[in-house]
Amino acid sequence: MGAVSFTPIGTIRTPHKRAQDTPVQPAYAEGIEGRVELLPEYAKGLRDLSGFSHIYLIYHLHQAGPPSLKVIPFMQDRHRGVFATRSPRRPNPIGMSLVRLIRVEGNILHVEDVDILDCTPLLDIKPYIFRFDSREKARSGWQDDVDEEAARKQGVRGYHAEPAEDET
Repeated sequence: MGAVSFTPIGTIRTPHKRAQDTPVQPAYAEGIEGRVELLPEYAKGLRDLSGFSHIYLIYHLHQAGPPSLKVIPFMQDRHRGVFATRSPRRPNPIGMSLVRLIRVEGNILHVEDVDILDCTPLLDIKPYIFRFDSREKARSGWQDDVDEEAARKQGVRGYHAEPAEDET
């Protein structure tokens, strides 16, 4: 196999400035706003996207540490295979988040439930389609044993909304 390369199509802007303060997954980032700044040459590709409530953002984990095939994931105290986790320390640091699409304005997407680090390079956007993406009898492996209440409390990690300029 030869080398594979990607060219970012935009930038994801969020209030998350430090990885250790970023919510663990979009489920723990409820209501956190962000925007996707698509490069102008890709704006025509946003046609018809506003009819979708949710979109997948696929991005380069540009600040991930070195790859590791075994990692200790969130809410765990033992190593797991990296492909059984959503750890950023992957052989190819590609991330994916399902976010709520609020509105499209030109080449800007306004989104919510954002768990992504600020200035993250965007690689692609795909619409969430319930009929394709939802599975009735899906299992979540070892994640099924994680206590949801504890995960919800710890999943926001250190994130705190910055006060508006007029509040400081």
